[in-house]
Amino acid sequence: MSADAVTRPWPTDLVFDRAAKHLRIAFDDGAAFTIPFELLRVESPSAENKGHGGATTPPPVTGKAGVGVVSADPVGRYAVRISFDDGHDTGLYSWDLLYDLGRDTDGYMRRYRDALAARGLRDEA
Repeated sequence: MSADAVTRPWPTDLVFDRAAKHLRIAFDDGAAFTIPFELLRVESPSAENKGHGGATTPPPVTGKAGVGVVSADPVGRYAVRISFDDGHDTGLYSWDLLYDLGRDTDGYMRRYRDALAARGLRDEA
């Protein structure tokens, strides 16, 4: 096992709160975060979201303010595949990505909203 793997925070609890539409996640370093499902969906690490068509900067995903999660399945020991109620289920969320999204939820949401505004878009449920 690499030294990096030993020092990386490891998830100890994942709770998908469908009513509140957020993920509560805790790590073994004591960090705990609440990540909105909307943020998980718009920041999906899938090719669909990240631009597999050669676009330099893919347009932001819209219409996900009310998105729900229908299931979450472990992928090996390094990630979770989240299936959303809009049919999207191709993103693999590594523990590192979830930690980063949790640590800077406000920043990610601000950048997302700014990207929408720059294109004259709104995110509506």
